Amino acid sequence: MHTNLPHFSQKSQYQFITFRTKDSTDDFIKKQLEDKKLQTKLIQYNIDKYLDKSTKGAYLNSEIINIVKKYLLSVDKNLCEVLALSIMPNHIHIILVQNDDLSKIIQYIKGGLSFLINKKLGKSGPLWQKDYFDKVVRDEKHFEVIYEYVKNNAQKAALSDAKERFYSIYE
Repeated sequence: MHTNLPHFSQKSQYQFITFRTKDSTDDFIKKQLEDKKLQTKLIQYNIDKYLDKSTKGAYLNSEIINIVKKYLLSVDKNLCEVLALSIMPNHIHIILVQNDDLSKIIQYIKGGLSFLINKKLGKSGPLWQKDYFDKVVRDEKHFEVIYEYVKNNAQKAALSDAKERFYSIYE
């Protein structure tokens, strides 16, 4: 089952993006996405909390972390400017400034990373779940909350390599 999330695309907006590996999607996540009673932000919170501890689809480790960072930081500024990111074992959080259509940015990022990661792991086929979560940053306070979440995500999950999983232009 695949549930399409609503997306908001507007140039020059700050966006908080999360996408996860296809293999990390299991019955818990499917149930969260199907539960129409929950608000989108609560669904995303429950999923992120679960994914932080799940080992399913956890391909984003060791050398892959640097491959992901290098690729994301080399994305053409005409598409977007990456401000901060957190690379968790089975999902990625990115704060960016959108300079092109959001779907084009996501396709470029996920497609390029798929190619590089599959090559490194000797895999083929889809690496990422089809959809992604995006949230427009509303104001400075909202940015601070999201930034702190991204910055501390790997530490809260008690990952030994938490420091190398985070990047920010501000630090």
